[in-house]
Amino acid sequence: MSTHLLMSAGRGPQECSWALAQVARRLEADACGRTVTVERVQTVAGERPGTFRSVLLRISGDTADEFAASWTGTVCWQAPSPYRRGSGRKNWYVTVQPCRVGAARTVFDESDVDIVAVRTGGPGGQHRNKASTAVRATHRPSGTVVVVDTERQFTLNRRIALQLLRGRLERGDAAAGREATTARWRIHDGLVRGDPVRVLKP
Repeated sequence: MSTHLLMSAGRGPQECSWALAQVARRLEADACGRTVTVERVQTVAGERPGTFRSVLLRISGDTADEFAASWTGTVCWQAPSPYRRGSGRKNWYVTVQPCRVGAARTVFDESDVDIVAVRTGGPGGQHRNKASTAVRATHRPSGTVVVVDTERQFTLNRRIALQLLRGRLERGDAAAGREATTARWRIHDGLVRGDPVRVLKP
């Protein structure tokens, strides 16, 4: 069992990138001794050395979901700024949110497709009107249906129907992938400062 967490400094100042690095280390330390492992899948560096604008984590193990939930939300790192001496601000916020990484690819297998010969009306001659040369193809796992009657031969319509199904599934997978990426970007903009689920200190 595994899940992903995206840690983000949002659009906060460079101190938030510093705070994110501290929070990430604290989260990883919290995982030690538990039945979970934490892996950094992707990091985006901040302006200062050793800081991060975002960190993508993979949490694996029997209690991965429970552990991830315990860290989900706004986290406050409470410490003076290491960059601006004399600044009165001590609360630096980061967000930790579950996210979807990529999207499952649909494996196209002709054995998952139900092919039914159907009749269609309209222009095309007596043969087209009387013979069941059109094809209705249904991809059972996704429920996608196409009907093809462009050709006068069943075999040609069948071939076209399979090509159309494959193309629709590939476009659907691509759209799902774009949606997952967009959702991850929304996390960066969704940082709520205040009401933290955890307040951490050095």
